[in-house]
Amino acid sequence: MRQFVTLLSLILVGFGLQAQNLPIFKIYTYQSGQFDNGGAEVHAYEPLSKRLFSTNSGSSQVDIIRLGDLSKPGKIGSIDLSNYGGTVNSLAVQGNTLAVAIQNNFPQSDGKVVFFDTNGTYLNQLIVGPMPDMITFSPSLQHILVANEGEPTDDYTIDPAGSVSIIDISGGTVSSLSQANVQTVGFTRYDTTAYDPLINIYGNNGLSSFSQDVEPEYICINPAGTKAYVSLQENNALAIIDIYTATLDTVVGLGYKSWNNPSYKLDASDQSSGIKFENYFNLFGMYQPDAISYYSDANGDYILSANEGDSRDYSAYSEEERINNVNLSPITFNNPSYLQRDSVLGRLKVTTTLGNYNNVFIHDSLFTFGARSFSVWNTAGNLVWDSGDEFEQTLAALHAQNFNSDNDDNSSFKSRSDDKGPEPEAICTGSYNGSHYAFIALERMGGIMIYNIDDPTQPTFDSYILDRDFSKAASDPDAGDLGPEYLSFVSETQSPSGYPLLIVSNEISGTVSVYQLGSDIGIKELSAETLKAYPNPGQSIIKLSQEVEYDLYNTEGKFYGHYKNNSLDLSSYPKGYYILRTTDGSGLRILKN
Repeated sequence: MRQFVTLLSLILVGFGLQAQNLPIFKIYTYQSGQFDNGGAEVHAYEPLSKRLFSTNSGSSQVDIIRLGDLSKPGKIGSIDLSNYGGTVNSLAVQGNTLAVAIQNNFPQSDGKVVFFDTNGTYLNQLIVGPMPDMITFSPSLQHILVANEGEPTDDYTIDPAGSVSIIDISGGTVSSLSQANVQTVGFTRYDTTAYDPLINIYGNNGLSSFSQDVEPEYICINPAGTKAYVSLQENNALAIIDIYTATLDTVVGLGYKSWNNPSYKLDASDQSSGIKFENYFNLFGMYQPDAISYYSDANGDYILSANEGDSRDYSAYSEEERINNVNLSPITFNNPSYLQRDSVLGRLKVTTTLGNYNNVFIHDSLFTFGARSFSVWNTAGNLVWDSGDEFEQTLAALHAQNFNSDNDDNSSFKSRSDDKGPEPEAICTGSYNGSHYAFIALERMGGIMIYNIDDPTQPTFDSYILDRDFSKAASDPDAGDLGPEYLSFVSETQSPSGYPLLIVSNEISGTVSVYQLGSDIGIKELSAETLKAYPNPGQSIIKLSQEVEYDLYNTEGKFYGHYKNNSLDLSSYPKGYYILRTTDGSGLRILKN
């Protein structure tokens, strides 16, 4: 069954933590109908039109979804992108302007940003760098920034430079923009000067230059719109850019996470008997964040990161290797033959570019991809806090039978333990009822980890929500949301329901789900004069004031049946809230106590 899990569940399994339990409820899911075909990867919500725009690379289009009336949400149209180039990678919306990042049919050539209005009418297009992977408006609304990842061809014969395009939109409408409004920030200055040794520059076995090897992944911007922070995922680094001068300030390496720290452990094998958390001497994780998010409070400014991890893995060159295929130094590793067993560390993937300092063929330390966590950094790129092993410990406690599953296979227990674990992919922040939260999506296992960040130097776990039915085939539309790729938060002032929303794009299932904070009804409630339920709260038989035809759901969206009667028997149902939704789209909330 699909599961929404809060910290209360952890108490039941013995964690003994204090429940906080942010009230969050799934109220709608859009299904693109495409499984594992890019049906829903990135979205953007526009509050004036109350429309949600979602990339659909499988159909080479942008889907337009109506959210204005949450009793009748749904797709109302699409924008055909087939004439504008290759794959649609990202989009962003502000006011009546939708900006869509599209890579070239030959991905190593320059891509473009195509502009539409929110009705899908074409406005303009501009050339940006190769493989534009992420696009965002600055908070000042003066600029649009694009992360041009610039990945190489599989044979490494062409490796374009990574870059960030800055589009100046301060002077008028996007229809009047020209290439003169586009500036490119590159990384060539480090081709000939020294750089932070913690930055991983090893592409094509060290033959790529710094500017070729950096691959901008994600951008977040300070509230003033003056500084951009760019995750360079494969390089385990953070670039800082001055937006108004379109210049690179610096690039800082993010360092490494020691898996010998007694405060946290990892499950490192897909072939051990059961879940096995251990510490390992001289094993380190590269943070390698995918999504990053800027957060400010009265005490400072921070960068929050989802530490997914990624490698350079191409036919002509791959840095990946399993530990059982590398030579371990008997000086720094006790009993290498034991560590290299498949049930211990042997199956874990590491990079061949680090840890072999004394001899190119012998590793005295090991570096794996990603940190299986989310982190808080200051704006200089220094680590403030990391979630340690809380993600995997939570999954082990709540989903022991499906721990570290993959996102396209519902019979894949521990299949990701030898790789990057649950793969924290996306992150965003939002506020509810005076408190502030970070939401982190797990790409492989699925679901959203929720943390209170009222003190960003010491975030606290709040809850974990997972909408995934492991009893069904992953390709079954009823299997739930698989492969979350992108998150956004909509404040109550911009939400169509008046409650904050968390929106999740799920790449594998091709779905976009909308969660609501603070209320479990995304529909209008029936007035007391129209329909009454009594007793409410109740424990068994709930009587209705009139006969009505309705569907019954719980607050997780689970369907309990279609009925036409004047009473409701909840005696066999667990305690909690239930939603009675009538055929006209209205609803009534009932509590079983």
